[in-house]
Amino acid sequence: MQVCGVEIKGTEAVISLLSMHDGLVNIPECRVRKIEYTKKNTTSDLRYFQSTFAKLIEDYKIDAVVIKERPLKGKFAGGALGFKIEAAIQLIPELNVQVISNIELKEILNHNPILIDFSETGLKIFQQQAFNVAFAFLSSNTEK
Repeated sequence: MQVCGVEIKGTEAVISLLSMHDGLVNIPECRVRKIEYTKKNTTSDLRYFQSTFAKLIEDYKIDAVVIKERPLKGKFAGGALGFKIEAAIQLIPELNVQVISNIELKEILNHNPILIDFSETGLKIFQQQAFNVAFAFLSSNTEK
């Protein structure tokens, strides 16, 4: 199963592609590390973001997209444009989208710790949360 982990930061969807076969993690090369949504906040910009994301998913034959949930209230609450990005991703037709809360993410990673040092993955440091979300999703689905 090939998964795309997503962390939404401001007006960007930071992504990390990941697959797991027989307990071995594979991180395929990807042409982008993040997809940006312009701050113009127009319908055409949102549709462009959605189509760009959908094309990436199609090109890399992604089976599921996993988004790290952001709080609705409080110090770390997500902004309005970030929630638009999340909705645009969730509304892509025929795309399996899951959202993982921070609590669920921590529980899964406690039961299935990541056994490789992140610096050895070849990903950029800003992709670490997207990687963690994808890893947690894959490891929780292989347990079942």
